[in-house]
Amino acid sequence: MSLEAEDLLSQLVLQARQDLQRRRYLLGQDQFELRVAAYKPRDFAASLRGPGLAVIAEMKQRTPSMGVLTEDYRPADLGHAYTEGGAAAISVLTHMAGFGGRPEHVLAVRAATDLPILRKDFITDPYEVAEARASGADAVLLIAAALDRQQLALLVATAASRGVAALVEVHDESQAAAAVEAGAQIIGVNHRDLRTFAIDLSLTERLRRIIPDHLILVSESGIHSPDDARRMKDAGADAILVGEELMRASDPAARIKELTTW
Repeated sequence: MSLEAEDLLSQLVLQARQDLQRRRYLLGQDQFELRVAAYKPRDFAASLRGPGLAVIAEMKQRTPSMGVLTEDYRPADLGHAYTEGGAAAISVLTHMAGFGGRPEHVLAVRAATDLPILRKDFITDPYEVAEARASGADAVLLIAAALDRQQLALLVATAASRGVAALVEVHDESQAAAAVEAGAQIIGVNHRDLRTFAIDLSLTERLRRIIPDHLILVSESGIHSPDDARRMKDAGADAILVGEELMRASDPAARIKELTTW
């Protein structure tokens, strides 16, 4: 990873940690644990297993690389649309500085759908895993590039102890090996190269060969057409995570259906 990519990732992680410190003291520990216990997580992993290709439909207001995707960002409305379109699960960005999200958006989407929800952020602290469950999320994203092997193993174990799934995101062979070693049951292959922002859809085909077949594989980034989706299925993906394509679609529900109609 280049210095520029490391700087971008480090900046996003730092911003997430700073926002976490603000939130951590808004609620007393006892009240926080009551909120965690009050929500019973749905089975995120089961939603991705099936004969067809599952779609994790993602929502985000903006990205560091593409800028603003929508000026009229309504998480609850998107949750309704994604559910109507047949998504298997929903991914909600909660990183404020880079993506215009916050944990409260998970609460809004949870009120709008019964689908499993993935909280997507730059998580480095066990508190954020519990916070995800307290917000109504059923899974958390863990980015291998942002964590050392010890941290990754700790957070995968924390997710299991908190009753939520962990989707571990990787971009190369060493990260995939680290995810398997950490006990990940769901591995996401991010096709986007942070050094250049270029997309390489062949990465799923390459990494599927070294990821055990019993683990769930999710293909992420750069999937814009039914042909792209079918290619991921043929490569061995159980699910695709689609964000930009849906955020730019005039009818996201219809677009989800189109992506998996071959």
